Amino acid sequence: MKILVIGSGGREHAIVRRLAADSPAPELHAAPGNPGIAALATCHDVSVDDLDGQVALAQEVSPDLVVVGPEAPLVAGAADRLRAAGLTVFGPSQEAARLEGSKTWAKEIMDAARVPTAMAVTATTGDEVLPALDRVNPLRDVPFVVKADGLAAGKGVVVTPDIEHAIAHGRAVIGAGGSVVVEEYLDGPEVSLFCVSDGTRVVPLAPAQDFKRALDGDEGPNTGGMGAYSPLPWAPAGLVEEIVEKVAQPTIDELAARGIPFVGVLYCGLALTARGVRVVEFNARFGDPETQVVLERLTSPLGPLLLAAARGDLTTAGELTWSDDAAVTVVIASAGYPRKNRTGDVVTGIEQAEATGAHVIHSGTALDADGDLVSAGGRVLCVVGRGRNLSAARAAALAGVDAIGLEGSHHRTDIAAEAAGSESRSGGRA
Repeated sequence: MKILVIGSGGREHAIVRRLAADSPAPELHAAPGNPGIAALATCHDVSVDDLDGQVALAQEVSPDLVVVGPEAPLVAGAADRLRAAGLTVFGPSQEAARLEGSKTWAKEIMDAARVPTAMAVTATTGDEVLPALDRVNPLRDVPFVVKADGLAAGKGVVVTPDIEHAIAHGRAVIGAGGSVVVEEYLDGPEVSLFCVSDGTRVVPLAPAQDFKRALDGDEGPNTGGMGAYSPLPWAPAGLVEEIVEKVAQPTIDELAARGIPFVGVLYCGLALTARGVRVVEFNARFGDPETQVVLERLTSPLGPLLLAAARGDLTTAGELTWSDDAAVTVVIASAGYPRKNRTGDVVTGIEQAEATGAHVIHSGTALDADGDLVSAGGRVLCVVGRGRNLSAARAAALAGVDAIGLEGSHHRTDIAAEAAGSESRSGGRA
């Protein structure tokens, strides 16, 4: 099988790495890829926003499957363009990708499908922000949640007890030409679940939990994600089945009934509240950095699964199998991230990190004119550790992180720490 992966980040490196482990291994191509992906696939100099270039490349390469990784090209209609050119594509259409591209539309779909989610109000002018906040949180006794309505690379959300901060964020987004969704605050732990869909059916992957705040103890600003882990030893029995039944399948059914079949990954970001499961957000692609840990635990082939979904018949995909091991990933971010990203700093120690038993995913790297590996984004690397339990996986990831050199970088040291502690106290994985 020949597969072309569109994208240049950590998610795409994790996907390519897992595809390369399939037996037989497919012939892999990536556009544009990154230095880590280049070790596993033939990379082509076509950017993620060059839809014409992607179609031309796909026609030249003639892959059996095209996997569109990032949200921006999906929302721009990349999958539609590729399908119109006769390609088999894993990734939702532009209309279906509105689940991520418009939080207001996603709420409409959830309401129609009776999917449990937070109460929300959309504000389109600066004057509407305060009334929306008071409508959703009239007692002002819990944090305010204000989200940019469109794509914001995971950083368009503010959760704050400070109403002035919430108002300022809402007005800033609107002043830049957008709109905001003001949501009810959801208590309880969060869960990420990827569900592969062929437009009709849903196949869930293993659940994970990610960490959005920049600093230890869930302090600091929101980011695109500073780490993740899987499995979730604290999750209630039957959680995945409940999410499929109450969230994923009704959403896929509603879209299909509207003539908008969703073919790709439906990312369900959820909160386990005192009132039950509630949707925090939908994404229309694999999440990053959760993909790194979920695919690390997947032992059945990935390529046939994605191809079956793209062809519209997941019944032809074999049953998924999973390692009993735990996986933890820790993100190494550049100086200033997420407020301001410093790029061009030399990255060292990747071979040493992988010698510890961890593996390193490239999220924001490039080669400079001298051929040195340098930082090229906010989240530069993801170091993935694997072990018989979360404590062992955490230790492996952090040992790998310690071997990396990147001036001014920062990372969280508490990824999966609480879950590892609860695992130990409950006599979980030995």
